[in-house]
Amino acid sequence: MIILQIKFSKIFIMSEKFYVYIIQTENETLYCGYTTDVERRFQEHKSGVGAKYTRANKPVKIVYTKEFSTKSDALKEEYRIKHKLTRAQKLELIN
Repeated sequence: MIILQIKFSKIFIMSEKFYVYIIQTENETLYCGYTTDVERRFQEHKSGVGAKYTRANKPVKIVYTKEFSTKSDALKEEYRIKHKLTRAQKLELIN
């Protein structure tokens, strides 16, 4: 019985979706993050329980989302956006 539960939970994890998102703040800065539920995470940021950055820089709207089938791919893309792209490149990605 336990083996079946492990197999079913692995199937569930494999079918889960992962997202990278960019939020625009009220002072026109951009915040990039990763989640499994973009709307829930945005609400967390708005209510002050998200990242430290969005507590100081109030989120206004989600300006970009991209879906991934693996957590690894989503985290790689989040890293690329945060650390490899300039602000101009991020704005181009959004538009």
